[in-house]
Amino acid sequence: MTKSCSHISFPPVLVCVALVAALGLSACGKREEENRDALSERPVLVAQPRVAAQSQGREFAATIRPRVESDLGFRVTGKVVKRFVQAGQKVKAGEPLAALDENDFRLQREQAEAELSAARMVVAQALGDEKRALALRKNGWTTDATLDRIRASAQEARGRQQRAERALELARNSLDYATLRADGDGVVTQTLVEPGQVLGSGQTAIRLAHSGALDAAVSLPEDFAPYADKGAATLTLWSNRGKVYHARLRELSPSADVATRTFAARYAILDADAALALGMSATLSIAAAGPEQVMSVPLSALYNQGDGPSVWKVGADGRLELAPVKLVRLDSDAALVTGGLSPADQIVVLGVHKLEAGRKVRVMTRQTL
Repeated sequence: MTKSCSHISFPPVLVCVALVAALGLSACGKREEENRDALSERPVLVAQPRVAAQSQGREFAATIRPRVESDLGFRVTGKVVKRFVQAGQKVKAGEPLAALDENDFRLQREQAEAELSAARMVVAQALGDEKRALALRKNGWTTDATLDRIRASAQEARGRQQRAERALELARNSLDYATLRADGDGVVTQTLVEPGQVLGSGQTAIRLAHSGALDAAVSLPEDFAPYADKGAATLTLWSNRGKVYHARLRELSPSADVATRTFAARYAILDADAALALGMSATLSIAAAGPEQVMSVPLSALYNQGDGPSVWKVGADGRLELAPVKLVRLDSDAALVTGGLSPADQIVVLGVHKLEAGRKVRVMTRQTL
């Protein structure tokens, strides 16, 4: 008669051996799984996004120029006999800069004075004739026609006197204009005349930079001209890059230069000091003016599956997750994006097309390579 298996009993020693073997197999399986997970961790090169401005800042070469610079010239034609100033010399308002030969102007003044003296004598005689004619007409000894003729002669004499007075005034002015004077305090930046030179009326003789406010003169390209006043402007001298001056757009040309196709602009230097000298070279930096802060990531970090750009982000558990982003602008070596990124995130920057979501990775940085 066959016995049931349920009645079969095993010695205690065999039972203990079986349990130990089972536990050993379980531990070996766990170690093998852990080893497989460790081997499956893929090393990835990561970097952190940087906060950047949406608009791109620019730098331009600038020249320090005076706010007001006058090209001074004589108001009369003549021959230069003396120049009183040199380039770089400081002058005060009204100080003589150069002088013309005054001989002809003195002769003209003397002639005008003589003509005025003669005109006054004619007026005095005409007034006497008019007075006598009135008396004769009152007594009936002359006609109305004679009186009218004498009155017309007197009126003409008065007109000649007025013309003589104006001519004398013009002659005196011409004599005064023979000396070129500074129209304000400033510095002579250029002298364009020498003694013996004959100048025409209005021809530039002395260039004067007025004391006071200074500007930074720059030339802006066509694509940047509309944004000339959008961002904060700062100025640094080539001779002293440690000092930074603040600037503000004051003047922008409405038309581009025919040759360079650039727009001339002037930025007022708000905190100018004695270190600034006319003609110095400087760099004008116009900061980004975008209202929204965006993240800058390397171009190699962008990944597109066909539904828009994204980046691989390493989660807190060390696994990859795909973070969609919105592309703002591409630069030469970086991309500006917006989306679910922060400066503390770690994003993969190499081999992004060979990764998949949820993959366990081993983080590496350029410092650890």
